[in-house]
This record gives sequence, structure tokens and C-alpha cells, in this order.
Amino acid sequence: MSLERDRVFMEHAIEIGRCGRFWSAPNPPVGCVLVQQDTIAATGFTQPAGQPHAEIMALQAIDDARGMTAYVTLEPCNHHGRTPPCTEALIQAGISRVVVALEDPNPEVSGQGISRLRRAGIAVEVGLLADEVEGDLAGFLLRMRRGWGRITLKVATSLDGRTAMASGESQWITGETARRDVQLWRAQSDAIVTGVNTVMTDNCKLTVRAQDLPLQDADKSRALSYPPTRIVLDSKGRTPHHAAVLEGAPTIVVTTGATDFPASVHVESVASDDAGCVSLKDWIRLLGKAQFNEILVEAGPTLSGALIREGWVDRLLWYQAPKLLGVSARPVADLDVALLSDAPDFTLQDVTRIGEDLRIIATRAGLQADYGV
Repeated sequence: MSLERDRVFMEHAIEIGRCGRFWSAPNPPVGCVLVQQDTIAATGFTQPAGQPHAEIMALQAIDDARGMTAYVTLEPCNHHGRTPPCTEALIQAGISRVVVALEDPNPEVSGQGISRLRRAGIAVEVGLLADEVEGDLAGFLLRMRRGWGRITLKVATSLDGRTAMASGESQWITGETARRDVQLWRAQSDAIVTGVNTVMTDNCKLTVRAQDLPLQDADKSRALSYPPTRIVLDSKGRTPHHAAVLEGAPTIVVTTGATDFPASVHVESVASDDAGCVSLKDWIRLLGKAQFNEILVEAGPTLSGALIREGWVDRLLWYQAPKLLGVSARPVADLDVALLSDAPDFTLQDVTRIGEDLRIIATRAGLQADYGV
């Protein structure tokens, strides 16, 4: 089969894999396409944790897969976890060739799946469209390579970088289209994080709003079936028990001491830093332990500034409205940078017009060099 045809089928596997992005965590959203004589016979994508992986879903969709080629966006697993090994299923099905976009950095897999397939006499090719898959699976890949997932800081500002008036008035800086776009980013996240000051000021819910979610049919159903966990960093346990963020979807309150929250609220106690606030290093460990791949932070200038200052932000999701709020309005982050050379540095990835606003996506400079994504 030609390289060009291989690319077409792998692109389809990538697109299919994206269907799982709302519910696959802690597993990555993988896609699989089975092809026989240049014709797609079946497809599959990762189901929620404990349910079949992409390869199994594709194999279950047909009666006979003998002699077929499987296009898989991530190396098939070769270990018993919550589900049996996908390698064994591919071998038993009689698959003759497997094209893999990316080797899985998970230590339990990490080349073992590819080796097992080859030992069984299956032709395996690795690396096709790897860069595109790296982008789609970045949260999972980061968690495997360094211990915690991708942290995205979302902000909405004026042209002069202000998030609210001095009075605290901030609804709405950006337009309706941008706000709907945020709902999609929330739906693709495993956790949404804020600080207690934002909870007390805005009484935010941090939920995925069905009426504003720009998805249709099955995608929308998957997104709403698995809402992201909400996390409040609250060193002194000041979150009001009637706060909207404690209602509905799961919520974790991260504190530095004993609290008396209702039993329905999951409380995690961590160490405090020198200022008496939640230790961000301990919070990062908590994110890794919870196996969150994609973490979205929507916070005020205090927490945003601390995360940027300490280098925990991997990506900025920045909505910019064509307004000027002036020097007395509130900044994005509490940062005190004396020298230009000390300024936190990011690399632009995308700038898109969203309604009347701009959406800017930028990654932390050096992220790819450090972790390969």
C-alpha cells in the first residue's frame, strides 16, 4: 500500500480518535481503523475507563478481520490493566499489518506492544503522522513522561490585558461566541481549577453548560456524560458551603489543614508554602495521582500569577476582546518582572478570530524540548 493511502487512513484514525476526547481519561483518546483492500471495514475509539480500547471496538464491529491492516494512533497495549491486552486481540483476529502513529511512553507499554506484534509475525510500521498525534494526546503524553498532565491557563481580557474593572465587574468582556468556545475547552478537560478568591467573588460553577456547548448529537452526549472534576485551591478552607462550585459535578477542595466541609465534598490536605498558601508542588503531585491528563485553570490574578511565576503553565488559552479597560482595571496575573530577560516566555501556536474576539493559543517556551510535546 502506498504511503499516501496510509496517510489517508491514519488521518481518519486520528479523526475517529478525537471522538473519545470527552470521556477516555485517564486513558488517551485513541482511534483505530481497520482496512481491507483499500476499503475501511471498521473503526473504533477509546471508551471510558474500564471499557474497550479503540482496537477492540473496531474488531468487535466486524466478523472477520483476517489479513486486514490496522491503523492505530497509539501503540496497542500489551499488558493486563482494566482490560485485556489489545495486542492479543489483534493477533487472535489475524491482522496482518499494523501502522502505528506513536509509540506509547507509558512504562507498562513503551515498545512492548510493537515487539509483541512483530514476534507474532505481524508487520508493524511506526511514526506516520506522529506529530499530529503528539498534539492530540499531549496531556496523556506529558503525564507519562513527567508525572502530571498538561496545565492550560484560560484567561479573557481586553486588548490592554485587563480581566475586570477595578470594582470587579467582568461580565462580559468577551462575546457570546467566545464564551461558547470556552465550553468546548471545558468539556475536553479532565479537571477545571480555580482559587478560593474567584469562588468568593464570582460564585462560579465551572460546569459544562449544555445549552452553550457547540457540539451535536453523540459528541455532546459523551461530553455531558463525563463532566470534568472541579478543583478549588483554598488554603484556609474559606469556600462557602453553599457555593455553586460545590454543587452537581464532583469537586475537590485542596486545603492546608482540617476543614468541616460536607461529606459530599472531597477534601485533600497538602503542605503550605512559605506564604501559607497551598503548595503548588504538592498540588501538582495530586494532579498526577488523580491521573488527570488535561487540566484547565480559570483563576484570578493571584493563582494565575503564581502558576506562571513557578513555571507550571504549559499552555495559555487567551481570549482577547476589542476593548480597552484602562490602567486601573485588574491584570491577568500578579507578576513583578524587573527585567525583560526575566519575562515568562511563550510560543504562539494559533491565533483565531472567534466572533468579535481573538483566541490566542501559546505554549510555554521549551516545553517541546523538555518533554517532546
